[in-house]
Amino acid sequence: MPALKLNTFKAAAVQAAPVFLNTDATVDKACALIEEAASEGAELIAFPEVFIPGYPYWNWIMTPPQGSPWFEELCKSAIEIPGPEIDKIAKTAARHRVNVVIGANERSPTGIGTLYNTMVIINDSGEIIGKHRKLVPTWAEKLTWAPGDGSQIKVHETSVGPLGALACGENTNTLARFALLAQGELIHVANYISLPVAPADYNMAEAIQLRSAAHSFEGKVFTAVSCSTISQDIIDAFKESHPESEALLSRKSSAFSGFIGPDGRVIGKPLIDVEGIVYADIDLNKCIQPRQMHDITGHYNRFDVFQLQLNQRAIQPLNIQHAGESDSSQPDSESTIFSLAQQEANQ
Repeated sequence: MPALKLNTFKAAAVQAAPVFLNTDATVDKACALIEEAASEGAELIAFPEVFIPGYPYWNWIMTPPQGSPWFEELCKSAIEIPGPEIDKIAKTAARHRVNVVIGANERSPTGIGTLYNTMVIINDSGEIIGKHRKLVPTWAEKLTWAPGDGSQIKVHETSVGPLGALACGENTNTLARFALLAQGELIHVANYISLPVAPADYNMAEAIQLRSAAHSFEGKVFTAVSCSTISQDIIDAFKESHPESEALLSRKSSAFSGFIGPDGRVIGKPLIDVEGIVYADIDLNKCIQPRQMHDITGHYNRFDVFQLQLNQRAIQPLNIQHAGESDSSQPDSESTIFSLAQQEANQ
């Protein structure tokens, strides 16, 4: 009997629009989609970026002052994590024994106007095992979200295997991707939003697939890609005050959801633009043979030449130090700041 036993399982990637800025209805929709995917045998279900309760498209079609009332609405409909909304999703995941990765607008518990683009990782027991805040909001997104930190650039042990996750443009960040690969990632979840307001010569669906294929091919891992869609309700929300929004938000080839194998090729037929769920059978044993040629976190690298340092300290708005206590803002072990190149040797 071989000592190494890797999982085979069915995974699902959701491509759907939220019930725009309606948190409770979007949570209900997420729970219904979990139930649907679980009924098809999925053990891992990936949801789009900031699915709860939607993406700030006004940043792209309005001036900052025009978009400010929408920002207020988003702050009021954002969620705290943990909180009752995520708890409902977690209970649904536990009831159906599935692992779930879902994007949410997270409101800071100490700052009502501070939001994060957050990915929540929930295991099949309904436990929140990870909460990753997008490191750098992309372009116009800086009008909405604060930057995250490295505290959850982690690979999580799940019932299906070692899983890591990055949001949208983070999947272009080579260092962030390598940080996950170097911690043993075999399953990568990349979530996105449909972005038809990108430059006219930019094909969002192709770009999503390209980024995902690069990560899978370089790291010899499986990638589950989940992207949102833009519903007519979202368009209608802006159309009265900004009639041009319909044309701006209706461009095709703006959403891609599907699965990429360790060879960088798409598994099955992905979803382009349309709402639905795409499934794939994942066999993690297929991550082994391609690494005989290129294992960039192992024998096919030079860690005496290249080293990456990861700071996993959480950023806090206030560090309170009482008399007689050491400075809590300083790292207390190698687990907070460490060289990924030397991680294996340190264990």
